[in-house]
Amino acid sequence: MTQDHLAASSPLPEHARLAAFAGEWNGEEVVFPSRWTAGGPATSHTVARMDLNGFYLIQDSVQMRDGKQVFATHGIFTFDREDRTYKLFWYDSLGYTPPSPASGGWVGKTLTLVRGSLRGNARHVYEIIDDNSYSLKIQFSPDAEGWADVLTGVYRRIH
Repeated sequence: MTQDHLAASSPLPEHARLAAFAGEWNGEEVVFPSRWTAGGPATSHTVARMDLNGFYLIQDSVQMRDGKQVFATHGIFTFDREDRTYKLFWYDSLGYTPPSPASGGWVGKTLTLVRGSLRGNARHVYEIIDDNSYSLKIQFSPDAEGWADVLTGVYRRIH
C-alpha cells in the first residue's frame, strides 16, 4: 500500500511547549526611547492560541499609551523540525516585513529569538515566571553585539 505523503504529522513536544503563552493576557510595559517612538509606560492586551493542529501559537497584541492604541503586533510561533529551532514570524503596525523569521530556542524557562534585517537586529526574550505570568524583553542592535532595550513588560493571565 502506498503511503499518503499529504498525511498530517503530529505536533512534537517542542510545539506543545509554546502553549505556555496561550491565553488572554494584560501587560504592564516600559517603552524605551528609540528612533520609532518616545519612551514611557504602556499597557497591552494579548490574545494567543494554539492553532492549526497544534503546530502554531498565534498571538495578537495591542499596546495602549495615554488611553490610545499606539502599536499592534501579530506573531506566529512554531518549532521548525528541519533545523530544530523555534521560529517567530512577527508583523506589526510599523509595516515592515521581516526578510525572515526570528530564530532561537529555550534555555530553562527562557525562549530567546533573534532576527536580522537591513535596519538591524531584534531579540525577543520571553521568560515564564509561573503558570499565570511571563516577561518579555525586546532589544535592538545594529551589529548583534551591543543590545539596547526597546520594550520590557510583565504579562498576567486573565482568568
